[in-house]
Amino acid sequence: MDSAHNQATQPVESNPARSAGFFEQSVAIMARLRAPGGCPWDREQSFESIRKYTLEETYEVFDAIDRRDFPHLAEELGDLLLQVLFYAEMAANEGHFTIAEVLDHLNRKLIRRHPHVFGEEASRAAGNQASVDANVEGSAGVLRNWEEIKAAEKAAKAGAGFESRLDGVQRALPALAEAAKLGSKAAKSGFDWADWRGLLPKIAEETAELEAEASAQPPHKPAVEAELGDLLFTAVNLARHLGVDAEMALRGTNLRFRQRFAEMERRTVRPLEELTPAELETLWVNAKKTLATTQAREPQL
Repeated sequence: MDSAHNQATQPVESNPARSAGFFEQSVAIMARLRAPGGCPWDREQSFESIRKYTLEETYEVFDAIDRRDFPHLAEELGDLLLQVLFYAEMAANEGHFTIAEVLDHLNRKLIRRHPHVFGEEASRAAGNQASVDANVEGSAGVLRNWEEIKAAEKAAKAGAGFESRLDGVQRALPALAEAAKLGSKAAKSGFDWADWRGLLPKIAEETAELEAEASAQPPHKPAVEAELGDLLFTAVNLARHLGVDAEMALRGTNLRFRQRFAEMERRTVRPLEELTPAELETLWVNAKKTLATTQAREPQL
């Protein structure tokens, strides 16, 4: 077991030339699919129509990472890369940009934000306008440089109008990630709870406000939605103070719910919809106990 595990974790040597060849082939395949006489489905797609697939592929990458399924992860990363190639080819078809511009933006950004690796001269040639120490050591210094260089990039692009410090948090992020970043950004200005304990009364307060709106006759859906959003936002900030990623925490809960529900289905000969609430609760409790015992016995790798 140990030798097999060690063999599986040996570093794999990177081959840039081979990778470049495969990438060039992928770009050519995508262009062929979108060209006249190519795939009718691919030719019909738009930026709007494939957005949902981009999100799906991203979460499939997350799932493969959670399961440490590296063969599957390699496949899913390919599917995610396909989304980038798709967008770039559509942009090229409409005369906006090509995959070359995408790669150039990425390469220049990596060089200008890593002066400690590529040197200050190369960083400035790639567009860095911040004065940073290129000789920093350790992650803290590297991150400080990164933020200063990023801020300089942002200032160079900014117009004359007012800009909030929260404008740097992308609205396109998943809501949980956006909430965490908003809370973190606001905290840098001192607008934050002192510690995680201070959030517990806030959660109770938001829960009471949600209950009040949901109990109204008739309930006002926009108000209920707003109060539920406030409760979720507070919970995400509690996760931030506890050093927990809210998205990963919820994904873990989702997985446990799947496992427990499936165990409920296995434990009964009658359809779940025929059972009483009390019988369902008993099944749920027993499923949790069974899975907790089974998982406790599994070897920890």
